[in-house]
Amino acid sequence: MSEEYKAKVFKSGNSVALRLPKALGIKEGTEMILREANGSFTAFPADAAPKKIDISGFAGKAPGIKLAPREDFEERPSTIAARKAAGLA
Repeated sequence: MSEEYKAKVFKSGNSVALRLPKALGIKEGTEMILREANGSFTAFPADAAPKKIDISGFAGKAPGIKLAPREDFEERPSTIAARKAAGLA
């Protein structure tokens, strides 16, 4: 059998809010989805956004590796001249 909780709707800025009891175990900051059907509401946690990987720490880990040339990208003449002047071409 499920538990029953009573809560009161209150004004929060230009919205109304419903404070949920801590006993429900919902963590602070959890994004929820609300569905309304015939005057009844259902709430459930939204899917978590996929986590992004910070790749900034990978730079310089393999200093001997050179990037493959891109076929869809032409170098600027100034970049080519600078490379030749540095003796890298």
